[in-house]
Amino acid sequence: MEENDISKIQTKAQFFVVINNFLAKEAYSGIILFSAAIIAIIWANTPWSATYFNFWHTPVGLEIGSHIIDMELHQWITDGLMAIFFFVIGLEIKRELVVGELSSKRKAAFPIMAAIGGMVVPFLFYISVNLQSDGKISGFGVPMATDIAFVLGFILILGRRVPLSLKVFIVTLAVVDDLGAVILIASFYTESLNLFFIGFAALILAVLMLLNRIGIKELMPYLLLGVALWFFMEGSGIHATIAGVLLAFSIPVYSKISTKQFIKICSFAVNEVKKGESERKNILLTPEQQDSLEYISDSYDAVQSPLVRLEHRLLPFSSFIVMPVFALANAGIQISDISQPIFQPVSLGILLGLVLGKPIGIIGATYLGYKLKWVKKPSSCTWKHIIGAGILGGVGFTMSMFISNLAFDNPDTIALAKLFIVCSSLLMGVVGVTYLWYISRNYKTCDEVV
Repeated sequence: MEENDISKIQTKAQFFVVINNFLAKEAYSGIILFSAAIIAIIWANTPWSATYFNFWHTPVGLEIGSHIIDMELHQWITDGLMAIFFFVIGLEIKRELVVGELSSKRKAAFPIMAAIGGMVVPFLFYISVNLQSDGKISGFGVPMATDIAFVLGFILILGRRVPLSLKVFIVTLAVVDDLGAVILIASFYTESLNLFFIGFAALILAVLMLLNRIGIKELMPYLLLGVALWFFMEGSGIHATIAGVLLAFSIPVYSKISTKQFIKICSFAVNEVKKGESERKNILLTPEQQDSLEYISDSYDAVQSPLVRLEHRLLPFSSFIVMPVFALANAGIQISDISQPIFQPVSLGILLGLVLGKPIGIIGATYLGYKLKWVKKPSSCTWKHIIGAGILGGVGFTMSMFISNLAFDNPDTIALAKLFIVCSSLLMGVVGVTYLWYISRNYKTCDEVV
């Protein structure tokens, strides 16, 4: 076997290790996310419900110079903490565009087609029942999103009964879906624009891109400028979380040193450690050995992609803290206080969009693209698997909740929208898992590769 072939095999193996680690973290975070949502719903419907709502409405202020940001705790979570969630989403999107499933037309076509169908058809379902409802049509973005963590949490129940290629397909679909949601938020869910703050935000973004362009690989300058970018975006009228995505796109992909340089440095350092053994007089390393270990440590950081390193560090925080806190703050729906009829255009639009629109859009678009030979289906995924993915695509929790806060002004409408998001997502998750379990019941494991 040639050295080039061995290198390709190793690269592919590393890719699947990264994918498996990512899937595991996202899957377990889905369980915590679901638990947080259940706790919020129970808490909001107990005799102590006032403590729930009073806590999230606690005013919290931040003063920088003459500018004061005064928001309730709930809004700090929605605008501030969720910026980290959007930052991680941006990192995931950029990674997929550079080296992942979206890095080539052949790989990207199938999940992109699925994502487009999964956004357009729910949009049409929602619009069709809300066209005559004043102020309610703005919720068209609510049923268009798919929640990666929740979906992978449901898939975790199936273990190895589903192929890895199906999990990769769902993740890639959801990443494209998230990109669509970001564009929606930036384009349609904005307040009156402040050109002064937009100008400063644009200037900071230009500096970030310049740092990337001239080859600055240290992360600290990017993160510090990212805080300033968020501050000006918060005052611009464009939703502040978009700052997270813009910052992510400025983070460098290429590492400081190549793998060949890393190997040379490590080989030299290890030899130095070996030489120092003869000079050691106790259990402590010699100064030369300690320096050699520092070289290895520094080169370890330098050989890694800044983007991937940052994503791996932030993903657990985003998955296990940011998203559950967001769910805890937003899923608390006091059902007894909803004064509007349960079934009305907004709730029906969300229900139809997630339960019918998502599966029809994902399955229909991929099948049409396949028949027209625009896309190629992953070989280890059957059409039965794609149907299962389409059903699970109707799980739209985090981003749907987020958009509902932006789309509606009436608290009753927001509560009703969230109630149907939770119910529809839970329904589609249970149906999707049951279906995938049923079609794979004759198989002990699914070990196919993409």
